[in-house]
Amino acid sequence: MRLALCQMDPVVGELAANRDRILGRLAEARAAGAALALFPELVLCGYPPRDLLLKRAFLRRQATCLKEVAAACTDLVAVVGGVEEVGGALYNAAFVLAGGRQVAVQRKSHLPNYDVFDERRYFQSAGPDDHPLFELDGIRLGISICEDLWVDDGPLVVQSRAGVQLHLNLSASPYHAGKGRLREGLVSKRAREHGCCVAFCNQVGGQDELIFDGGAMVAGADGSLLAAAPPFVEVVMVVDVEPPARRKGSPAVAVIALPTSVCRPLPEITPPPRVARPAGVEEEEVYRALALGLGDYFRKNRFAHALVALSGGIDSALVATLAADVLGGTRVTAVLMPSRVSSPGSVTDAEALVANLGIASLTLPIAPLVAAAEAALAPVFAGRAADVAEENIQARARGLLLMALSNKLGALVLTTGNKSEMAVGYATLYGDMAGGLAVIADVPKTLVYRLCRWRNRQPGGAVIPEAILTKPPSAELRPEQLDTDSLPPYDLLDPILDAYITEHLPVAEIVARGFDEGVVREVIRKVDAAEYKRQQAAPGLRITPKAFGIGRRMPITNRFTEEWD
Repeated sequence: MRLALCQMDPVVGELAANRDRILGRLAEARAAGAALALFPELVLCGYPPRDLLLKRAFLRRQATCLKEVAAACTDLVAVVGGVEEVGGALYNAAFVLAGGRQVAVQRKSHLPNYDVFDERRYFQSAGPDDHPLFELDGIRLGISICEDLWVDDGPLVVQSRAGVQLHLNLSASPYHAGKGRLREGLVSKRAREHGCCVAFCNQVGGQDELIFDGGAMVAGADGSLLAAAPPFVEVVMVVDVEPPARRKGSPAVAVIALPTSVCRPLPEITPPPRVARPAGVEEEEVYRALALGLGDYFRKNRFAHALVALSGGIDSALVATLAADVLGGTRVTAVLMPSRVSSPGSVTDAEALVANLGIASLTLPIAPLVAAAEAALAPVFAGRAADVAEENIQARARGLLLMALSNKLGALVLTTGNKSEMAVGYATLYGDMAGGLAVIADVPKTLVYRLCRWRNRQPGGAVIPEAILTKPPSAELRPEQLDTDSLPPYDLLDPILDAYITEHLPVAEIVARGFDEGVVREVIRKVDAAEYKRQQAAPGLRITPKAFGIGRRMPITNRFTEEWD
């Protein structure tokens, strides 16, 4: 059987345009001689639609678009993800379209309600017997949706007993570093366990904080990978599949006959790659993911221009470089805002990066603004020692200028804080946290360095000056300030943060890994105390298994401490 796996980048809520994109992919599948076209989960409305599902007009329009897609399926079968409404109940569904109409529907059984997922808020689960088989051109097909493949007791178990030969999975599985290789292992395992071919089609593209990397694939009944689509791009992957011979199955499972595909000469196709996603370099994968998330955020929200506060430090250098790579130099403006404590090198390094990237720049000294604020506050601050309050005036002056430029120029401010800083609150609310998208908010500081060095090794030569890579990190809010004045070295801090935030380990278990107990407790105290800041931060692109924002929902008002352990 010739399959077309349509790895698509839908826009949430853009129903008519998503319909048109699906029709375009169907045309490609038809031209390639495919008998069946497989699409991602909820591709009609985009994933995740969240509270759009509570709008009646949204559901009505999606139903209309579904009928229009079905009408185009006259000479091939399509399996398309969308929302089904039955008597006021909503289902995450896979619609089977053939003969110009909707022939059947497979509902999602296992609704994830952890990490970034919230499906039980909206959907009902399929019934225990709602796992039919479909027969097309003599081959028995089974269908499941995303999470149904991850759990051990998913629909494939029932379908396998009934003699399924080819299993189709529609997914909207979000990215984090290494997720693609996890999926490859899962698809291979399921195919081998149940002795059937498994075709997996995943969404691609950015949606707010989430990034979807695609990675469509087909595994043979022995678990071997037959075809793999490239990640991070839209593609229609056409593959010829030879399912195993039909086994005797249970008569208790319904078998729905699909119209036999129209006989036509099959055009020659270039077989897709059969190579698993390479172990490769993590930096390349993460850089491509961030680029996709940034680019789609601009495209889907119709932003035309980016503003980046360029300090001469490594974080803003990475954000500016990503923006220039993704948007092009003409759509990025760097804003240099030196203060009276800025080092000369911070300005010259920033200027060198601007020249290397070919982006526009503005220089707006903040000393007059800071002086005015200090004068206004002098009567209240009198008799009190200078501290972080004065330092943060500088950061907030920069935030004021950036947001004024954003208003006047219609440009989106990209914030430049990394995950390590956001975790411990080493950022100024309404200052360097002000902006519309936090590009590297889920990137630990040690990975920031690795990403910059990886980017400098790419064709075209280094763009980030070596001085930026080698200078000690500093917020430069007071003379001779270094990050290590307030924080442990990042190569020590980052593994502690990962153990606490991603692995949810208590103090004792983190200390058992060789870290000083006092340091661990102080880091955890800072993380917990900064929750109110993070919940006011710009949305950040997710590239780790546990990102702040959509993936981590801690209460601000919270008196639990690790001291109880």
